[in-house]
Amino acid sequence: MEGTEVKVKLRYHEFIEGKVRISVDALPMLKKAHYGVFGHATVELCHWTKSALTGGPSCYKVKFYGAPVGGSHRCVEMGPVGMMCSNKCVYCWRPSESFDPYEPMVQEVMDPVEMVNGILKERRRLLSGYFGHAKSSRVKVNEALQPTHWAISLSGEPTMYPRLPELIKYIKSLPNTKSVFLVTNGLYPEMIERLWREDALPTQLYLSLNAPNRELFLRIANPVLHRDDAWDRVLRSLELLAKVPTRTVVRITLIKGWNTSGELLGQFAEVLAIGNPHFIEPKSYMHLGHSVFKLTKDNMLRHEEVKEWSLSLLRTLESRGLRYIFMDEDPNSRITVLQNMDRYIDRWIEKPNP
Repeated sequence: MEGTEVKVKLRYHEFIEGKVRISVDALPMLKKAHYGVFGHATVELCHWTKSALTGGPSCYKVKFYGAPVGGSHRCVEMGPVGMMCSNKCVYCWRPSESFDPYEPMVQEVMDPVEMVNGILKERRRLLSGYFGHAKSSRVKVNEALQPTHWAISLSGEPTMYPRLPELIKYIKSLPNTKSVFLVTNGLYPEMIERLWREDALPTQLYLSLNAPNRELFLRIANPVLHRDDAWDRVLRSLELLAKVPTRTVVRITLIKGWNTSGELLGQFAEVLAIGNPHFIEPKSYMHLGHSVFKLTKDNMLRHEEVKEWSLSLLRTLESRGLRYIFMDEDPNSRITVLQNMDRYIDRWIEKPNP
């Protein structure tokens, strides 16, 4: 690939002077969906951020880990390569069926400092209406303008951003930053290795796991890049989770009728043993957004079913010599969390005030 001569047809992106960005045609759709967009990066105020701003509860991560410190209104949820992904997961509530499966090159992407400044500007725009909101407090909005937490997990696969180590190190250097969470689909173990090698690991590294074997993984995750070795890449990423010197989590998205059979519990335990993460978060698929065109409400689990599955997984892990405990649950999000006692770390990034 040479300079601006990009020979690839992209749906959501265009190239201006050799730099990739979300296209002018895609901007109205994303802004209608309440995204902020800067170059090829996206930012959003999630449900829990809006809830915290208006006096409601924060998300389960505050309950589980104490992050974002101060509450969900102090979280920046962003994606460094918005609308680019290597998978088209059946449960994704973003329009993943039309995401661009494109891996940008270093010379095609924004500088991390430029990206962060642009994202914060867009986030300020999204927050501006809350100054006059009847249920929001000016104190809360002003706190939100000083984020303590960055969730690099919005739209697209963040490990496809080739300057991710620089981005995380810069975010960590900001005076208010207390934590950075990174969520990956596991298809880029080489980026996890880079983050480790370049001393740029996030505070907490999430790997999304939706299947315990190759066949089911291909059906659910539907990788469109590296499809031939996608499952092997996930396993390599799991191997790294067992080694990297940071907090690690495997999140399992449960889809009733797809990956919740009791016959799969042993396979899940075997795969989880590879990663041996500090925490395991089984969570129900939610029938939202674009996922409604691919799955039904019947594919969602009730919280009681998530808990039952989690306890069954816990017993299966124990039968294989893996010591986990049932740490906590959040019925509103239909999620539970298991904690690794052999690799014990304090659950709290910062313990919330009682």
